[in-house]
Amino acid sequence: MTSTTQPQASGARTAHPDHLGHVIFIAAAAAMGGFLFGYDSAVINGAVEAIRGRYDIGSAALAQVIAIALIGCAIGAATAGRIADRIGRIRCMQIASVLFTISAVGSALPFALWDLAFWRIIGGFAIGMASVIGPAYIAEVAPAAYRGRLGSFQQAAIVIGIAISQLVNWGILNAAGGDQRGHLMGLEAWQVMLGVMVVPAVLYGLLSFAIPESPRFLISAGRDARAREVLKEVEGEHIDLDARVAEIEHAMKSEHKSAFKDLLGGSFFFKPIVWVGIGLSVFQQFVGINVAFYYSSTLWQSVGVDPTQSFFYSFTTSIINIIGTVIAMIFVDRIGRRPLALIGSVGMAVGLALEAWAFSYDLVDGKLPATQGWIALVAAHIFVLFFALSWGVVVWVFLGEMFPNRIRAAALGVAASAQWIANWAITASFPSLADWNLSATYVIYTIFAALSIPFVLKYVKETKGKALEEMG
Repeated sequence: MTSTTQPQASGARTAHPDHLGHVIFIAAAAAMGGFLFGYDSAVINGAVEAIRGRYDIGSAALAQVIAIALIGCAIGAATAGRIADRIGRIRCMQIASVLFTISAVGSALPFALWDLAFWRIIGGFAIGMASVIGPAYIAEVAPAAYRGRLGSFQQAAIVIGIAISQLVNWGILNAAGGDQRGHLMGLEAWQVMLGVMVVPAVLYGLLSFAIPESPRFLISAGRDARAREVLKEVEGEHIDLDARVAEIEHAMKSEHKSAFKDLLGGSFFFKPIVWVGIGLSVFQQFVGINVAFYYSSTLWQSVGVDPTQSFFYSFTTSIINIIGTVIAMIFVDRIGRRPLALIGSVGMAVGLALEAWAFSYDLVDGKLPATQGWIALVAAHIFVLFFALSWGVVVWVFLGEMFPNRIRAAALGVAASAQWIANWAITASFPSLADWNLSATYVIYTIFAALSIPFVLKYVKETKGKALEEMG
């Protein structure tokens, strides 16, 4: 493509695939990495107390073992974009699948605490890769009219992974007589919990062989004929394939492989659009959402809830999480990304403020007063619901859509890396903050939920219905 004029319209903005079910399968397969993130997040929650007992460690050290996988996530997210630009999105998924599998086996058979931490870092690296490649691949393959709903598959997969992990943990615990360190298949129950992740890890790899490479990567690699086949497959036979390829080539004509240096510029090191992506990622985590999934059982038991009930409350939270995600998937392409984010911010701030108020009361006989206990429980579910129907979904959709083609992979990698670092900061700090003042901790999360409102209003632009070639 040597012309500097804009190619003729191809019909991409209104394209409807001839076989929508096949496109849904492609998006769901790519989102399997999100399932593994959700599964890994919840499965370690079920093994926390067993790891504490097995290795005789305190809360601070235990928090680092739990959070250390997130460092691997940050590294994986930061490097995945460059890897994907060099070898393709599908090959990147397959590498992540191998790392997931190795991590699951190693975590189930650790020799020592450092060994367990190492395998969790390896798994985190795979999660970080999948967190970047999933949204980017779906955004590049999905027709514009369906991109928001298909992009939300990433978050849907995460919340389903959380729920399935809790159910599997419950089944393993029952099989082991209700003891996390009870023996099952020659291992302690918690080891089996971590090892079972090998099943979805292998499935992720197998599914990657059943889906096509991104047409944008194919065009960048000079494989235009195959790109036309994929575009016809996912956008329908009625679009002008030559014009569609020309559109993509026009958007990529001055591109080179996206690199970190391409993100530099502006007044504060990065280009403004990159800072917006980083801001979305940080706000998503600084509202404290992962406290609900990494420490939910510990949290409820700390305010006097029976361990069995605490597991039940954790499970109901995951169900609310799924319901909220479904709501977001229904409305993300109807009312847009920005309105959902603003609605969610308001709802999260209310829920978190109510939790902060409830936790400010002194325990009576080791429990919160009845009224405050029920308000805390309801408020926690309100918080998770509004997160799931908004920031849980729209941030991943935004990150897959908002960056110009020239820097998309690298910028998404930096933004996702910031998300993992923020996730680590919240995960590693919560036990100490909770010991200091649980109510004040939730006040901090409330402040971040409130601050996200002016951030969205001032800096975040709507991407609903726009072709990726229009971004930037």
